[in-house]
Amino acid sequence: MMRQYELVERVKGYDPGADEEALNRAYVFSMKVHGSQLRASGDPYFSHPVEVAGILASMKLDSASIITGLLHDTVEDTVATLKDINELFGDEIARLVDGVTKLSQIELQSDKARQAENFRKLLLAMSEDIRVLLVKLADRLHNMRTLHHVESEEKRKRVARETMDIYVPLAERIGIRDWKDELENLAFRELNTDAHDSVAKRLDFLRSRGGDVIGRVIAELRETLAESDISAEVSGREKTPHSIWLSLVTPSTSRAISSPNSSLMSFSVATVSSTVSCRRPVMIDAESSFMLARMPATSTGCEKYGSPDARSCEPCTFIEKT
Repeated sequence: MMRQYELVERVKGYDPGADEEALNRAYVFSMKVHGSQLRASGDPYFSHPVEVAGILASMKLDSASIITGLLHDTVEDTVATLKDINELFGDEIARLVDGVTKLSQIELQSDKARQAENFRKLLLAMSEDIRVLLVKLADRLHNMRTLHHVESEEKRKRVARETMDIYVPLAERIGIRDWKDELENLAFRELNTDAHDSVAKRLDFLRSRGGDVIGRVIAELRETLAESDISAEVSGREKTPHSIWLSLVTPSTSRAISSPNSSLMSFSVATVSSTVSCRRPVMIDAESSFMLARMPATSTGCEKYGSPDARSCEPCTFIEKT
């Protein structure tokens, strides 16, 4: 568990003007009110809000968000009241804690009503103050990391399904890919353990055999684009086990490569400048020995090939390298 001074130093590292006194006060207050409460793992319950605060600090969020992370369960799970929070930490923190508390309370509704209601409430929270949603997502992320300590299989699967249906799409919508991928993978591991383990073992094997495949593909892509006088930012990543599994069980007539390794990686190309005037999103499916870039033109005309309608700019459609 992160110590008090470690959390403060982490926040001050990216925000020198952070309210150190308020951070210390929130840490101590949360520790006192949670008292002897324990998690399913047997750890002190206080370790949970500290870990949530740490997750938020890793995103370099403001002091109010970190303090809310420390206090997010105090009103719901301890003798502390919203009035106490308001008096000790001010209106802003009280409003954020209240927002997170309300989101937690709607999880107690019936299964049939919960999904649609959660979605509406979370979107509402995002529109009012996105920090409420960020704290709630960090809370769910740490709960998913420790889900294996919950004895009830039924509860584990319920939480995992809710995570997959509600929190994964929301993390993706607000653009936090790391959280989205981890939440998705943790939920997948609980919902379909055999499939998750099978894909994970395959990935481990390919990593040990193939080395830095992503780096090699990125280098080849940059070379290919440069030969066509296209300046672009190229990035790549290994897909998550859940994403790989979906590509294996979902038929796709548009899949460019049928090799077993073709769905393991994802690459993106953002055009910076080129002699071609049209802007084209690029989707790439690749493995170490073959790559195919599909580049459908989507905006104004193509100067290179003279087409006034970029949608009919067929010469721009494919780049292939073996």
